[in-house]
Amino acid sequence: MPDPYPPIPDDLTAERLRRLRKVAWLIDAALRVPGTRFRFGLNSLIGLPPGVGDAALAIVSLYFVVEATRLHAPKRLLGRMMLNIVIEAALGAVPILGDVLDVCWKANLRNVALLEDALGRPGDRS
Repeated sequence: MPDPYPPIPDDLTAERLRRLRKVAWLIDAALRVPGTRFRFGLNSLIGLPPGVGDAALAIVSLYFVVEATRLHAPKRLLGRMMLNIVIEAALGAVPILGDVLDVCWKANLRNVALLEDALGRPGDRS
């Protein structure tokens, strides 16, 4: 059976990684508490309503796994990425404390870092 995701040229891989990094930043760390180094993103605001927000964010986080699949990430990495999403969703499901812990976990930034480490920098491959 042919591969549904043929190899992607390095320049397109780099562009996808840049886009994923921007989306992860927006979701996990785009905002800062004035006068501190404490960062949070839309995740913290959308996740405030119990259940609904965290479920919606988990679905958005799956976008990173889909893109990683298209970039031919190893299955082990996809599993780690899924685990980060599950942990974030579980933390976010705990009322009040979950919202605080959710700000600290930042699954999307973690997943982009894992993907970048696994793929290396496109064009830098020897």
